Amino acid sequence: MVKLDKIYTRGGDTGQTSLGDGSRVAKHAVRVSAYGAVDECNSVLGLARLHTRGDADADAMLGRIQNDLFDLGADLCTPEAENPKWPPLRVVAPQTERLEREIDAMNEAIPPLTSFILPGGSPAAAWLHLARTVARRAEREMTALAEAETISPEAIKYINRLSDHLFVMARRLNANGADDILWVPGKNR
Repeated sequence: MVKLDKIYTRGGDTGQTSLGDGSRVAKHAVRVSAYGAVDECNSVLGLARLHTRGDADADAMLGRIQNDLFDLGADLCTPEAENPKWPPLRVVAPQTERLEREIDAMNEAIPPLTSFILPGGSPAAAWLHLARTVARRAEREMTALAEAETISPEAIKYINRLSDHLFVMARRLNANGADDILWVPGKNR
């Protein structure tokens, strides 16, 4: 359990931050950018949930995802190491598999797309589209990190699946796609 009794420590005043293993890195390090983007995605989901309270299933899914995103942040902030002092929290396959099951269940009632979708429709869908783009940025940051350091392959699978999940949920919350705003190529030429 985490206990935060003091919010500021002054430890980051010189532009460095501590990772989960206690090592210090620059606040602009790729690893910090990766878990920072995950944190930002989580915050956008909090805003989306303000508009899903009338849909208990969607709200419950987003609540689970927000918790998973803290797991993902913990995973990313703790570098891989042999014989760590404490076993690090890592994202595991059942978390990704749950997203896949939820995507498949939501997608059953949604007609296939005939065009790309412009972000919008309902407020919940608009926020989910924003969260989806932040998840994609987190994925880019994570894959850049993976080129330089070892990270969990499951973490990358999870964030990739998450953006798909958020896309499908946005369509579901847009009256199963009926309220989607479709892109019309060249419409304003």
